[in-house]
Amino acid sequence: MKNVTLRIYDTATRQLRDFTPLREGHASIYLCGATVQSIPHIGHVRSGVAFDILRNWLEAKGLDVAFVRNVTDIDDKILTKAKENGRPWWEWAATHERAFAWAYDTLGVTPPSIEPRATGHIPQMIEYMQRIIDNGHGYAAEGNVYASPATIENYGFLSGQKLEEMDQGESAGKGKRDPRDFTMWKAAKPGEPAWDTPWGRGRPGWHIECSAMATTYLGGEFDIHCGGLDLQFPHHENEAAQACAAGDGFARYWMHNGWVTMSGEKMSKSLGNVLSIPNVLKLVRPVELRYYLGSAHYRSMLEYSESALAEAAAGYRRLEKFVVRAASAAKASAASTAATTALAADAPDSASADIHPLAAALPVGTVPEVFAEKLDDDLAVPQALAIIHETIRAGNKILDKAEAGDRSAQAEVIELAGRVRAMAAVLGVDPLSATWLESSLASLGGSDAAMGALDILVKAELERRAEARAEKNWAVADEVRDRLKAAGIEVTDTAEGAKWSLKDERA
Repeated sequence: MKNVTLRIYDTATRQLRDFTPLREGHASIYLCGATVQSIPHIGHVRSGVAFDILRNWLEAKGLDVAFVRNVTDIDDKILTKAKENGRPWWEWAATHERAFAWAYDTLGVTPPSIEPRATGHIPQMIEYMQRIIDNGHGYAAEGNVYASPATIENYGFLSGQKLEEMDQGESAGKGKRDPRDFTMWKAAKPGEPAWDTPWGRGRPGWHIECSAMATTYLGGEFDIHCGGLDLQFPHHENEAAQACAAGDGFARYWMHNGWVTMSGEKMSKSLGNVLSIPNVLKLVRPVELRYYLGSAHYRSMLEYSESALAEAAAGYRRLEKFVVRAASAAKASAASTAATTALAADAPDSASADIHPLAAALPVGTVPEVFAEKLDDDLAVPQALAIIHETIRAGNKILDKAEAGDRSAQAEVIELAGRVRAMAAVLGVDPLSATWLESSLASLGGSDAAMGALDILVKAELERRAEARAEKNWAVADEVRDRLKAAGIEVTDTAEGAKWSLKDERA
């Protein structure tokens, strides 16, 4: 793969920019993670999927990626909901943090390099606020600590808001000098959790958490800050302002993903249209949901409907079926054995003795240049998916010949399917990866032993059908065909004889 420069849309400059990492060979990314107030819905985890693709692509281009995704485990909403449900705030937060971790893992999102919690970084926040105060951009009043946007250079650069028209969305705090000032630290209230600071006991505001955690792990300046579009103001604007006020360069690029919408409106609890991950997984498999959430361009809005979800799931199953059939053909052929031996030296996952025979028979290939060009264009996943499915269509045209033992067709199918695996791996949906292999085998017929037994039984029926057709006993031939069809087995007559496959009832 030629190392073409990745171009990303930088929200701060509102233009596509060549991505040049701060340190050669490395990329540093901070993603605003969950505020763990409730169970996750598909809108929550879209950013996790979108920026997991970014991470995969940077690693595919040879970069070592430090990826930080925080957890906000202290917040007004957490305290309110815990109180409404008669639960300790820390238990409420921990319960929903586990729900988010389960959702990310279930959708195959790579764990971050580190996942810091806000409550674990109070000393860093205190030190950060002190720097801001010392630089003349913040002040303490009646136990609260505020930042002063009017004193901070270039405030509003990220969201495009004008200072004189700005509304922070905060209630009037005690001692606030200017209504446009925002709260970095909140004075303690009766019954609420509180920590000691030089300005009195209290708890952190939302924005200071991320400024402190991002710079703690990635340094005062780092490459990319990611998050949902709804965080652009006031959260990200204020994060950047705090960093500027403290003297840090902070993020060099800003990336924001679009919302998941229903009827054109952002998915949220207030609209009553939340789709929890467990509920959606009653309709599709986890890999299919991941495919769906990652299929739109990350900056676009993703309008949810069951029909759109089903269409995406069917698209993934076409990919899955081709790769598994190609791997089975490769595994069964003498020609593919030689090909696998030659390719295995360069396939890191083939080196493991634990690798499944299907994955070993079809090593991950090379990402085509045309696919790389699409992802280098601001992660244009829809166009990249089109390349994947073009490759699948080309492979399907010769797959029957490969399964019948045509050595030339086998070699071509192995090459095409290896490319599909490589492309799908970048998107996190490789059917033969350790994450999704079990799901693929179960979806397409189960274990090798089960498939082998089924193959023997079906071939016996097909031989009976062939004999009946040769004798022109059409009643028996039709009976065999209908019985197989009723059992969910599709029969295709080819020049090399009848071929069978399991019918996908969901397609």
